[in-house]
Amino acid sequence: MSMASTKMTFSLDADTVRRLRTAADRLHLPYSRVVREAVADYAARIGRLSEAERVSMLRTFDRLLPGVPPRPASAVDAELRALRAGRRRGGRRVAAR
Repeated sequence: MSMASTKMTFSLDADTVRRLRTAADRLHLPYSRVVREAVADYAARIGRLSEAERVSMLRTFDRLLPGVPPRPASAVDAELRALRAGRRRGGRRVAAR
């Protein structure tokens, strides 16, 4: 697969350079390919939760769930119908207090 290349110049700290060299040596790949693959992997993970974030959100959910009052689906459906009907009529006729 052939792709156009753009030459870039940037600085890396010593630890990053060491890790880049180690990865390239172990994989028998040029530094540029290791960097391309690392950037592609990083870009694919953007927007995904880290493991710590996922665990934190699950804990929050577990803590809040018992506080949600149980209601039958028919009651929820009725409330949603009333809200939608109110919006179709233009919302509240009097200011909320």
